[in-house]
Amino acid sequence: MRRLTAFVSALVLLLCAGGAAAQEWDEVLARARGQVVQFNAWGGSVKTNDYLQWAAETVKARYGVELKHVRLADTAEAVARVQADKAAGRTKDGAIDLLWINGKHFAGMKEKGLLYGPFTQRLPNQRLVDTAGKPTTVDFTVPVEGMEAPWSMARFVFVHDTVRLRKPPRSIQALLEWAREHPGRFTYPRPPNLLGSTFLKQALMALSSDWSSLVQPATAENFDLVTEPLWPYLDELHPLLWRGGAEFPFSGADERQLLKDGQIDISMAFSLLEAASAMEAGLLPKTARVFGLDGGTIGSVNFLAIPFNARAREGALVVINFLLSPEAQARKADPRYWGADTVLDMAKLRPDDRRLFEAIPVHPAAPAPGALGPALPEPHPSWMELIEKEWLRRYANG
Repeated sequence: MRRLTAFVSALVLLLCAGGAAAQEWDEVLARARGQVVQFNAWGGSVKTNDYLQWAAETVKARYGVELKHVRLADTAEAVARVQADKAAGRTKDGAIDLLWINGKHFAGMKEKGLLYGPFTQRLPNQRLVDTAGKPTTVDFTVPVEGMEAPWSMARFVFVHDTVRLRKPPRSIQALLEWAREHPGRFTYPRPPNLLGSTFLKQALMALSSDWSSLVQPATAENFDLVTEPLWPYLDELHPLLWRGGAEFPFSGADERQLLKDGQIDISMAFSLLEAASAMEAGLLPKTARVFGLDGGTIGSVNFLAIPFNARAREGALVVINFLLSPEAQARKADPRYWGADTVLDMAKLRPDDRRLFEAIPVHPAAPAPGALGPALPEPHPSWMELIEKEWLRRYANG
């Protein structure tokens, strides 16, 4: 009898908690209606922009929230603006309500108190996120602690045209050997472009015998020792690059164009579906495919955050919750619309929501599950900052 009473009491408490959460979310929806959400996000992709336009039309029709995509060339622009607000004491009515960030930008904003939160526990769709099988609770080793919501998975990959390059190199050392035999046919985006900086981290992880230091903050004492094998590698690689390493493309889009034009044979990207997505947009030939390295490549998560002084805070919560919905995540995973791996746990979805993902056509350029090897953890963001500075010191002038 006591066990039954305890079970009933626990059930009542659970139902009450669920009812309170539902009531709180209804209040968020009510306050959000009529708000204008200024979403600062990278705008360098037609598919990204089109997807956010679809999202804007949907949240406007369903929730009365107006979503405006402020297109950024570099996330640092928005971070600097929020930081300036903080320094000036502008604690409310900020110009940025929602921000697409991760890595060093999140770490810096969290440390300086530039973010609103924790807030993810307020989102109904947060319960659908995969927090066990995917790195959705840490951002470049920094605990998220509810200060940003996961949006999609990112995976560092290489891309090649199978007509020109049938068997691509499968390791960082093999890439150097291949470049010796094919000078001028490879390059990478100029750091601090995120893609180029990730290539440097990928090379460092492959050349290093001990990764333990990379998950801890970099220091003046350990930086030279840990990065010692990277610089000789780059010194040998750079003369073999496109235009002899005297110039570098400024972005992943620029490098992709070089691949399409036949000026290089290998490019890189952050998506398993890069070839499929780019092919659908006419940006790569139908013979393009992604490939990884034998030991795996770096994997990470894209996140959404709300600045500490956001004007449309409730509207931002509504937008984030929608972007975490199975409907929005399935559309984002479809290479016809974007092509980014979901952060949701399929086991947590209802059958009809799982069918949204099952209905996505299998693209011929999509890699088979597990074909690219394991996803490697991102180093602490401080390593990227110091590596970028050292790279610029050594190579910025060609």
